[in-house]
Amino acid sequence: MPKSRSSLVVLLILAVGALTLAACGAQSTPATSAPDVDLAQQTQQVPVEGGGSYTDVSAVGLAAMLENKDFSLINVHIPYAGEIEGTDLFIPYNEIEGNLDQLPADKDARLVVYCRSGGMSAIAARTLVELGYTNVWNLDGGMIAWKQAGYPLVDKER
Repeated sequence: MPKSRSSLVVLLILAVGALTLAACGAQSTPATSAPDVDLAQQTQQVPVEGGGSYTDVSAVGLAAMLENKDFSLINVHIPYAGEIEGTDLFIPYNEIEGNLDQLPADKDARLVVYCRSGGMSAIAARTLVELGYTNVWNLDGGMIAWKQAGYPLVDKER
């Protein structure tokens, strides 16, 4: 192979390697800040049997919402497995109904629930809608999705 051609191959390999490293690094970096996030693209409505719905929100969407927090953030996972900074309440997903005194009296107040993987919080979200809450949000994928998006969890074991 001529010398100039082998130099071109080496440069091409280096360029592909650099792009691969850049792409891998981008995946572990938290997503963009709130001004760049279109919340509508980060959410999905989930109907609840019997009427009403809640909103699934991605980790990127929740991170944007937390920059101007105007809601109650509720960890419903049992047992304790860490939390997202800014969490207001800990109510086990299966004890929502028995802890209504901890929730806002205004049934239109925004409530965001999360758990480790999204299963327990989906149950909690459905329960809240069935109890008459109209502005319920659920972190889609839970703390696992939060960490995968590059956001930190804190451990404040109580």
